[in-house]
Amino acid sequence: MTEATKIFNHKLERTLPGINYQVAMTQPENHLFKVTLRVQNWNSQELNLKMPVWTPGSYLVREYSKHIQNFSAHNHEGKPLVWHKLSKNHWQIQTKDITEITVQYRVFANELTVRTNHLDANHAYFNGAALFFYIPEFPDVAYQVKILTPSPSWRVTTALPSTGKTNTFYADDFDTLVDSPFEIGYQDVYKFEVLGKNHELVIWGKGNIEPKRVIDDLQKIIQVEAEIFGGLPYDRYIFILHLAPQGAGGLEHKNCCTLNYNRLGFRAKDSYERFMQLAAHEFFHLWNVKRIRPKALEKFDYEGENYTTSLWFCEGTTSYYDLMIPLRSGIYDAKTFLNNLSKEITRLQTTPGRFIQPVSESSWDAWIKLYRPDANSSNSQISYYLKGEMVSLLLDLLIRSHHNNKRSLDNVMAILWEQFGKPEIGFTPTDLQHIIESVAGMDLSDFFQRFIDGTEELPFNEYLEPFGLQVQAEDQKECVPYLGITVKTENGRESIKIVEINSPAQIAGIDPGDELLAIDGIRVTADRLNDRLKDYQVGDSIEISVFHQDELRTYRVTLETPVPKSYKVVPILQPTDTQKQNLMGWLGSSLSNSV
Repeated sequence: MTEATKIFNHKLERTLPGINYQVAMTQPENHLFKVTLRVQNWNSQELNLKMPVWTPGSYLVREYSKHIQNFSAHNHEGKPLVWHKLSKNHWQIQTKDITEITVQYRVFANELTVRTNHLDANHAYFNGAALFFYIPEFPDVAYQVKILTPSPSWRVTTALPSTGKTNTFYADDFDTLVDSPFEIGYQDVYKFEVLGKNHELVIWGKGNIEPKRVIDDLQKIIQVEAEIFGGLPYDRYIFILHLAPQGAGGLEHKNCCTLNYNRLGFRAKDSYERFMQLAAHEFFHLWNVKRIRPKALEKFDYEGENYTTSLWFCEGTTSYYDLMIPLRSGIYDAKTFLNNLSKEITRLQTTPGRFIQPVSESSWDAWIKLYRPDANSSNSQISYYLKGEMVSLLLDLLIRSHHNNKRSLDNVMAILWEQFGKPEIGFTPTDLQHIIESVAGMDLSDFFQRFIDGTEELPFNEYLEPFGLQVQAEDQKECVPYLGITVKTENGRESIKIVEINSPAQIAGIDPGDELLAIDGIRVTADRLNDRLKDYQVGDSIEISVFHQDELRTYRVTLETPVPKSYKVVPILQPTDTQKQNLMGWLGSSLSNSV
């Protein structure tokens, strides 16, 4: 008997119900998982089953129960039991004098993302939150999961330990079950070792990926991140990679992560480097947010929103490190790092919502805003990923400049790991601020008030100057007069997607959703709009014709001074020796070698 089996059997011996799941996929082409739940040693008049409405790491109520169908419940003799649905995700079964209950249901799975379920002819992927019920009265009961594959050639990969039986695994509790996705089917598995720990890269799908190259770079990333935290807090870690037609995304877990990436995105240098940033980001999360997490996320409430003002740190600081880690790993050089940083600064500086929404509020409102963008989103909100990343940059530069690079944000992460990560105790916003202040050696109340709880413009140059760098806007001569609309060609229509707040277009009355037709009577398309505007000067009055809710309208618009569309981090002229040393300490490269 294996040690894993002994542990699982010990849990069953306690006075807790036994919960066994069986997941079958007899006809994978129909995208339906057949799930069987057996509850044993039951001793109550009712059995309440609930399905999560969200999954940790993705802060949106996703209503997973909407995919459930064919729900039924029986006793051990196969006789139907009476049940009622009490809410969108709550089923209640009458179980008086019943000690063993079998529940069956199907789950439709045809959404290939890192946070949902997908089943087709050659693979199955599911997240526990999107497939399994939990019993609210027993949050810490153990779970057993058996997988029935449609073919013996289908492999099963999960971070959960085996019970010793074929394709059968166990989880200590529901949190662990949710935190351990399954990849099943035809897959390529590559095993490698880093710092004495076992790792796997599991790839589903076809593409132009070179596994050896990816593994070599993953090993570098793992080593660099482990140095920050003093080792690896697991025995085995899995990278699950889905090669998809388009798009990119990731979801972190304690002992694995799931990555979706463009199947043909591994040859071009910039696309490959973005993938390595994605991998670095999700791997960093195994510390930051999976173990070092806000008090509000210490115990998950799977039935509703879990509010915290600290997602700027959970996601934003992780985003800052996903820029830094490939640099430290030697995957790209300092010049590429600065170019990537320039792109992030451009994204922030071209988002009007940075003046409206503090990043702490953005963290709190993740549930209703970030994942539900609309035409006014860029005007009214800011991503906690993006601004959190930039705030983390400033904090790192502040700490480094005041301590000659002998302290950095790395020290903040290491202290958080020791005090909150290892014991898995949630931190409060006050805890977080105090630890950052202890490393910086100064009161940061003003910083937090202005840049985290406020909407003051981030003073990049003030913090970059000690490192011999500055942020410059693009050459204004190359800019076009400011109109303030974003247009996209969709189904033959020139659709106005965004109208910037207080822009000439908004002041004139142009709305998102309008169809752009012409400027001064001449047709204009999305791809030719900027060239057309170059025919005019600041202060010119032009006529813009649109269809507004199928009504032809013409607006007179006065063009304004061009606004920068891009920003770049560049060296200052004649940096001092101290600035050169600071830059070397931060980026590991001299100024002359960096740009």
